[in-house]
Amino acid sequence: MNAGELRARLSEPAARHADPSRHADDGLDGIPENLVPAAVLVPIVLHREPAVLLTRRTAHMKKHAGQVSFPGGRIDPGDADAEAAALREAMEEIALDPGNVEIVGRMETYVTGTGYRITPVLGLLPPGLTYVASPEEVDAVFELPFSTLLDPAAPRREFETTFGRTREYWVWPHAEHRIWGATAAILVHLAEQLRR
Repeated sequence: MNAGELRARLSEPAARHADPSRHADDGLDGIPENLVPAAVLVPIVLHREPAVLLTRRTAHMKKHAGQVSFPGGRIDPGDADAEAAALREAMEEIALDPGNVEIVGRMETYVTGTGYRITPVLGLLPPGLTYVASPEEVDAVFELPFSTLLDPAAPRREFETTFGRTREYWVWPHAEHRIWGATAAILVHLAEQLRR
């Protein structure tokens, strides 16, 4: 898939679904109220075989410590929109210069059980950039290749029972990192959009 094909597929409006829970954490009993607006950058590196850039949060973070995520966070009052928030957070977390990001669209918002309404912002990056992980927030910066992302058999469902309640969620294979939860679900939706 070349850069032109990616631009065309990613700039199409995300498909609308009648079931709003499709874009929410698995196991949510309805959509929580008073959701915190947030944005993540879904960066696609334009290698010969494109790849999605991901981060792993540091172990000492207050929320989602050690989990794989996209660069991103809350939308601050000073942010003009979700795109501005996603670019600001990517600069803070991995020193990604906003001038190196070609914004090509958005995906459907995603609601988490922890009370966030996330807007995934799609961006294309040139290959060969250097990323500097913020020691306060990011432990690792790595990539998920499109050979995995576009393989319909790659993501699998896992189950976890906590306090008598069973939760089902997506997990993506990776040699070094466990990609699960909201990040994994957004990747599933991205793969569906790319395969359309």
